[in-house]
Amino acid sequence: MTGLNCDPVLERALEVSQEVLWAVDQGNLQSVAVLDAERLRLLQSARSRRESLSAADQAVLSQIAELNDRAIGLMEHLRRSKGRALDLAAVGRRAVVAYSNTRQQS
Repeated sequence: MTGLNCDPVLERALEVSQEVLWAVDQGNLQSVAVLDAERLRLLQSARSRRESLSAADQAVLSQIAELNDRAIGLMEHLRRSKGRALDLAAVGRRAVVAYSNTRQQS
């Protein structure tokens, strides 16, 4: 994928990171949790097998970190959006309650 001579486990972690970003972009947070757990397992495996990282491995880790930052940013955006929607729904509910107490008298 990167065209560099790096650890295949890190290459797979990079692919999973791209899948995480795609899942966040699609709003599929259940997949995000599963993929994130897989990525963590891969990164821990790569760390336990090697004492030092090559330049190629460090480049892949930088790409993984960048993708992770983008995914976190998208998730924060989704969270804020959902929060605004809930606030708007609460305001609407209060308005319905307030106006339902006002009856036309005939």
